[in-house]
Amino acid sequence: METTTLKKETVRLPESRQPGHFDVEKIRADFPILQRPVYGKPLAYLDNAATTQKPLAVIEAIRRYYNAENANIHRGVYHLSEVATRKYEGARKTVKNFLNAASEKEIVFTAGTTDSINLVAAAYGRKFIKAGDEIILSHMEHHSNIVPWQMLCEETGAKLRVIPINDRGELIFEAYEKLLNERTRLVSIVYVSNSLGTVNPVKEIIALAHQGNVPVLVDGAQAVAHLKVDVQDLDCDFFALSGHKIFGPTGVGVLYAKEKILESMNPYRGGGDMIRSVKFEKTVYAELPHRFEAGTPHIAGVIGLAKALEYVESVGFEAIGAYEKALLEYGQEALSALKKLKLIGTAREKAGVISFVIEGIHPHDIGTWVDRQGVAIRAGHHCTQPVMERYGVPSTCRASLAMYNCKEDFDTLITALHDIIKVFD
Repeated sequence: METTTLKKETVRLPESRQPGHFDVEKIRADFPILQRPVYGKPLAYLDNAATTQKPLAVIEAIRRYYNAENANIHRGVYHLSEVATRKYEGARKTVKNFLNAASEKEIVFTAGTTDSINLVAAAYGRKFIKAGDEIILSHMEHHSNIVPWQMLCEETGAKLRVIPINDRGELIFEAYEKLLNERTRLVSIVYVSNSLGTVNPVKEIIALAHQGNVPVLVDGAQAVAHLKVDVQDLDCDFFALSGHKIFGPTGVGVLYAKEKILESMNPYRGGGDMIRSVKFEKTVYAELPHRFEAGTPHIAGVIGLAKALEYVESVGFEAIGAYEKALLEYGQEALSALKKLKLIGTAREKAGVISFVIEGIHPHDIGTWVDRQGVAIRAGHHCTQPVMERYGVPSTCRASLAMYNCKEDFDTLITALHDIIKVFD
């Protein structure tokens, strides 16, 4: 077991690119895992699209709940239960403000983005989507935003329609316009691609769908840590996110949905806490949003998620965006300069993700090699096999950044890649 801690010097971006008033060294100090060594080398964690690391504030909030506040919620009249309930419902208000939702009733706690999408497919889709109806997705969707709709189509006889992408990894908007028709019942679209980094024009996508009164679900899993989200400004009907993608715990997430739509939906799961009264003859469901939160929830996770959102807002999205944009440009330029390396996904609007392949070297070999230098990247299809098929590759390497990454993380990756290219040359 490693017990030593390596001091990692954080190298700043060139002054011409360094966003003002962003102290990455201070940010890094809030994330204890970044101080640990890997194989005796400083950790360069570049797998943030898979999951982000957790700041001390989140870790402490979860520890405090289990250490001093642990109780079930909504049910007890004793002190601990009242404290836990207050923290849980306070977290709902935090999420509501973070997304600028109109009401706390529009915030449903789930197990994550996947669970949120499945909730919509089951509770909305089964009620309103029938045989012959159409659901529009894009070619860059995560499997979590494909498979639930395929299952619904198999069950109902509806059909999927797919917006194609160009070679840069951008949606072909004209094709989307042509796909929309009187049979379209839902558009479900990713905000930021987890395998390409593409930032989709979701506001325009939503506005066009709404011309035909078609609701839109936005998969915001990869967006929320990089972009300020305002669901009222977007005018989306559903928005899904995961806590662990934005410096919070795993196993917890959010479904935002407009109140009038939630009111029209049947509960997704039955059980405790989602009812007002139960008789063998009839059950009366609870008010929004609790009718969609059956059973004991992930209370500690919800509390940790709220603390993570507060942490991000304390840093500020303007500062995060400027810093990450500069770092993303630096990483892309440095990687593209390497011999035999090809970037996969070069959209004009990108956030947080750089995918690449190196001629003659399998991504898994690359991932294993750079790991020995302390660099954590992802190698595989990233749960986007249709994207891999579109580019004619079985898998890619993916370096995905967060606000605590620094130039040195990419420098270490570049050095490791340069070495493996020489070995395979």
